[in-house]
Amino acid sequence: MSETYPLEISVEETQRLLLETPAQVVLIDVREPDEVECCRIAGSTTIPMKQIPENVGALPKDKHLLIHCHHGGRSMRVTQFLRANGFPAVSNVAGGIDAWSLAIDASVPRY
Repeated sequence: MSETYPLEISVEETQRLLLETPAQVVLIDVREPDEVECCRIAGSTTIPMKQIPENVGALPKDKHLLIHCHHGGRSMRVTQFLRANGFPAVSNVAGGIDAWSLAIDASVPRY
């Protein structure tokens, strides 16, 4: 992959990537299971933040990983961790699922 991937992208850009290039991106939700029970973005893969290190080997290096959480703090830390561990194609979803609910899909409950 010779492309440069932004450290952070908007929920609008996330939606565009999911719709236009679904085979090239993976949306990863790093929230805790009780948060995911409340609401989730369809098609996302759930790996709680604390389980990321043990799951690094299972993550694809040939896809653009889009990391999200509730507001974007935990996902930014995961994004930085993954970039430091050999995953250059990782972007944080700014504002997390809360921003997704506000800007993309109001049917996703806010908490």
